Formats: sequence, C-alpha cells, structure tokens
Amino acid sequence: MALTGLFMAGNAFSQEKLEYPKTQKTDVTDTYFGKTVPDPYRWLEDDNSEQTAKWVQSQNKVTQEYLSKIPYRQQIKERLTKLWNYPRIGVPSLEGNHYFFFKNDGTQNQSVLYIQNSLDDEPRVFLDPNKLSTDGTVALGEYNVSKDGKYFAYAVSKAGSDWSEIYVKETESGVQLNDKIEWVKFSGISWKDDGFYYSRYDEPVGGGKLTSKNEYHKVYYHKLGEPQSNDKLIYKNDNYPLRNYYVFTTEDEKFLILSESESTSGNSLYIKDLSSPSSEFVLIAQGFDNEYGVIHNVGKNFFIMTNYNAPRNCVVEVDLAQPDKKNWKVIIPEKEEVLQSVYVSGGKFIAQYMKDATSKAIVLEHTGKVLYDMQLPGIGTLAGFSSKDKETQAFFSFTSFTSPSTIYKYDVNSNKSEVLYESQLNFDNTQYESKQVFYTSKDGTKVPMFIVHKKNIKLDGSNPVYLYGYGGFNVSMTPSFSVSRLVFLENGGVFAMANLRGGGEYGEKWHKAGTKLQKQNVFDDFIAAAEYLIDQKYTSPKKIAIAGGSNGGLLVGACMTQRPDLFGVALPAVGVMDMLRFHKFTIGWAWTTDYGSSENEEEFNYLLGYSPLHNLRKETCYPPTLITTADHDDRVVPAHSFKFAATLQEVQSCDNPTLIRIETNAGHGAGKPLSKMIEETADVWSFTMYNLEMIPAL
Repeated sequence: MALTGLFMAGNAFSQEKLEYPKTQKTDVTDTYFGKTVPDPYRWLEDDNSEQTAKWVQSQNKVTQEYLSKIPYRQQIKERLTKLWNYPRIGVPSLEGNHYFFFKNDGTQNQSVLYIQNSLDDEPRVFLDPNKLSTDGTVALGEYNVSKDGKYFAYAVSKAGSDWSEIYVKETESGVQLNDKIEWVKFSGISWKDDGFYYSRYDEPVGGGKLTSKNEYHKVYYHKLGEPQSNDKLIYKNDNYPLRNYYVFTTEDEKFLILSESESTSGNSLYIKDLSSPSSEFVLIAQGFDNEYGVIHNVGKNFFIMTNYNAPRNCVVEVDLAQPDKKNWKVIIPEKEEVLQSVYVSGGKFIAQYMKDATSKAIVLEHTGKVLYDMQLPGIGTLAGFSSKDKETQAFFSFTSFTSPSTIYKYDVNSNKSEVLYESQLNFDNTQYESKQVFYTSKDGTKVPMFIVHKKNIKLDGSNPVYLYGYGGFNVSMTPSFSVSRLVFLENGGVFAMANLRGGGEYGEKWHKAGTKLQKQNVFDDFIAAAEYLIDQKYTSPKKIAIAGGSNGGLLVGACMTQRPDLFGVALPAVGVMDMLRFHKFTIGWAWTTDYGSSENEEEFNYLLGYSPLHNLRKETCYPPTLITTADHDDRVVPAHSFKFAATLQEVQSCDNPTLIRIETNAGHGAGKPLSKMIEETADVWSFTMYNLEMIPAL
C-alpha cells in the first residue's frame, strides 16, 4: 500500500511516496456471546516467531526511512542532547548511618547511586548501573537497606522488562555478596534480621516470559548467604491465581504487613506479629473495593490511610487487638482536597494533599491535631518525600512545568525549608507561562487543564498544540518538568495537559467515573479539551497533536478513531489497543477493574464499542500517526501496537502516514537508557513538528 509523505524543499513542502510492508492476514476469529470478531493479525502476538521479527524489522525500516528525510531531525536530536546535559540530583534518603541519593552528570544512560556519611561529606559512588551493561539497558529498581545499615539489597531489570533479579552488597565496604534471587516481579524488598521478604512468580515455562499470564504470586523470605532454593515460603493462595501479594516490615521489624490485590486498585490488608513465631496473619480489611495502606505503627496501634467511607481518603487508627472496623478511630478526617500521602517525621505526620491537581501539605500530631501548613515554594508538585519517624529532618523535591526539580531540606519542628540542590539548566523559563483552566465536557462536567506556552502568544488559531492525557487507574496528572517538552515549547508550541476522569485528581468518585461502562467519559473529556483549545483560538484541528502512553495510548487510539477529523497528529505510545484480549497477557488481568472484561457480555459489548483495534474503519482518513512500542514491553505487550499498526495501514484511506516505531532492548518505559530516550524523543518530535507543518528554529 502506498502513502504520500510531505517533505520540505527549502521552506516549501514536496511529495514523496512510501510503501508499507505487506502484512499477512489470516482467518482467525473469536466468538463472544454469539458475535464473531475477526482477528486477522493474531500471529503478531507471537513475539518469538521469525515471522514477527521480520515484520518488526520491515516496519522499522519504513519508519526510519521516512524520519531520515525530515530535514531538521538531527538538529532536534542535538538540541535535546544539549538540553538534557545538565546535572540532576534526586531526593536523598537516610538509611542506617548513611545518606543515599541518585545523580546524573548530564547524559549518563542511567543515574548513579551515591552514598555519604553526612550531608557535608564528599559523596562517593555506591552503585553505577551503567557498568552493568554496555548499552545502558540494565536499570536499578527497588532497593532497601537493612535496619542496622549493614546490608544493601537491590533489584535490577534488563531491557525494560518487569522481571528483575535481587542482589546484596555490604553497605560500608561495597563488597558484593553471592546472594541472587530470580523471577521477581511486582515486589518490594523488606528486611527482617539477616534476611528479607520479597514476592515472585514461578519460573515461566517455555519461551513465554514476556507474554505469558502471570499467575500464583508468592511471598518468600531469603536468609543471607543461602541459595534461593532454601528460601522459606511465607504466603501463597492456590485458590486465587490472579492475585498479587506485597509485603513489608514495620520500622521496628516487629510486624509484617501483607497487601493482597487482584487489580490496580483496592486491596485486602493483613498484619502478622513477627515477635511470635506461631502467629498468623490478622485480617484488618477484606475485599477489593477500597484501599488500605499502613503508614506507621506505635506498638500494636496502626495508622492506616484509606478511602473506606472517604473517597478523598482519610487516616484511621487501628488496634491490632480489636481490628474490626467498628473500632477504628478517624485521626485525619476526609477533606475537600484529596489526601495523597502521609509521611512520618520527628514524631509527627506530614499529610500531602492535592487541590485541583497541585500540591499542598500540613503537619499534624499523631492525635490528628493540625499544627501548621507546610511552607511550599509555590504552585507545583511536591514529590519524592523522604523522612524517618525519629528524625526531624526530611527531604523533598518540588517542580513545575518549566522548572526542573529543586531539592529541599525540611525541618518539621521549625516548619522551615532550605534549598539543598537547585538544577542549573540552560533554558530561560522566564519567557514562559503556565495557567490552569476549566472547561466543560460533553455531559456538563467541569474538567481542569494546564496550558503552558511562551508569553504573549497570539490567539489566532494557528499555534501548534501537544495535548497530553492519561485518564485511568486513579493516576493524577500534576505539574511536572520534562526536558523533552522544551524543544516543542521553545519553537512556539503550546503544551496542554487535561486532568481527565479516570484519574485521581478528585478522589475515588472521579476515578470511578472513568472506568468500565463509564470509560467513554474519559474520551469525551479529552475530545472536549481539544474543542476548548480550538474555541479559545489557541489552535485549529490540523494543528493539534494528541499523545499518551500505556492507558494514555488507549486514550489516543480511542479518540483518533472516534474523531479522526479533530486532530493533526496522533501519538499512541505503548498503548492498550485490543480491549478484547488485554487480560490474556502478563499482568493484563489486573486491569479489568478499570476496563471490565470481554468475558462479561455487557462489558464485552461496551469494550467492542471503543476498542481502538476494532474501531478502525475503511474509507476513513486518519491523522498522521506514529505508534511507539518496544520489543521487551511485558506490561502492555507490543502485540497491541503491532496489530493496531497493521490494521491502520490496511484501512487508511488518505495519504497521511501511519507508522510504527519499535524500540529494541527496551520495555514499557521504566529504566530506559537516556541515549534511547533521546533518540525516540527526537523521532517523535520530528514526526510531530513536520506533520503540524512547523519549521523549528534550530
């Protein structure tokens, strides 16, 4: 199939034809409740087949040929590299007798973990993930220091996979021990005496480690110096293969907390008294309709953050001897703002709230008595809070859309913060402004949106816009800094981020309003955001690029199929595109709480109504589309993007390009080396600017 691509000659645009690879179709079908649904590209689900590998190679070849002819692609890459090349430091944490923090000198593929004895001492490298692989594709994940400070356990993942391995080092000497734990996924690392608790699956059978359904999650205890085969099984539940189990010990190591979940929201909570070898797990809260998270304990009294009878969250005190809900005592009641997190510092609580998607915080006694508002630097997002109950000194970062994270040291007694580290970036943020607006969605719901752009832009409908959204899984989109975004902004682009239903910006009701049989609300909110930007003369349909990743990739896929006339570019990244089969791969079954399942007749019909893969239609002109995914994505398997790309190329009725970029040795996004991030970002911006007919000044 041929397409016509626009290419510039000087400042004019010329035409050049490209050929898509021919994708084989088969006669595979499924029958759901009497309805037959074809799936002609099912063979692309086999990520181990030679045929799929050849398809990936041929698609990447066409995509790279197209991108290579965009005249400013290399300049965008060079500008991104220059912008990213500034030192970045993470929030320090006090573990045992040492402070740990991450630092990136500028263009290192992975940030390096440093250690220091005090904040005034010279830091030294403790663990450099860049030395674990030649191409930067091995990343450091979860880590934890033993309570006595002697040992450092850490997990590493390869090529972006969710699978990880756990290793151990001596903290003081840095000597690597022989301990190695395999087949770990969705796990913490929590110390008790001379060992730690973790969660894992059994080793996958055959070659399906990146696609096979993850079943029978188990909790183990590993004692230092022993082989993994000797690890003690702590908890399993053979009756429910599709549940996950996460454990951690309290700071005093006297109790083991177990959280049981069967989706991405809601959990049951159990507590085990480790001081008694014969003790059993005590059920604190059962069912998966609400969230329960232990914040702190004083003896057998536990402080738990929950949305039980409080959609915007509260904190309750639970006596382990009387755990029934009728005995729970509300310590921090529900407020109009959403309670996001609670930290302990110096014998006090620091409660972080979100009001219209921006951060605020208050300090309270354990009784719930409010002491004072925490003084934050301005309007933005508080993140990475690090504190200990016996330490009055805490740390946090604060960021906005146009300013990178600044690291602060905070004293909970004096309620004063001071700058510990401020990033020095070669970018003049005084030339830009950020605002928050509220627009009306299809059903009359008011939805907030952030808009960022150069000061004094003309509202004449001609500005290129990058509209970003997510809208799912109770995830809140708050102000954050992105180096990659700067290239678009400094070339006259407008960045807009809509706080769609399905997220957590206004608590559990807002989340539920964008799930299952109400998922269309999310797409309506996003479409209404684009219409608002047009109505307010920021832009016009051909000048809007829509973007989102994972659940946000689904968002882009659904909106471009429902309103192909409304957008100038579509950028679905690692998206959930096949809404009938997502639950059959890896951890996809856990998403049915948000999406529903094709195994339920009512939900099947609803899913079929918006599933991006199943709503591509012939004789329709879809916007220029660049699909991005990765060959080691075992969260949202790349088959979603593969099948969507093949179908889109088949039905596209106009000359707009429909391309897929498949990264190798990379996964869902976490741990991706900086070099790959720069290359991918340069390609995405090149495609976007080119198809929005921008001529960047680089």
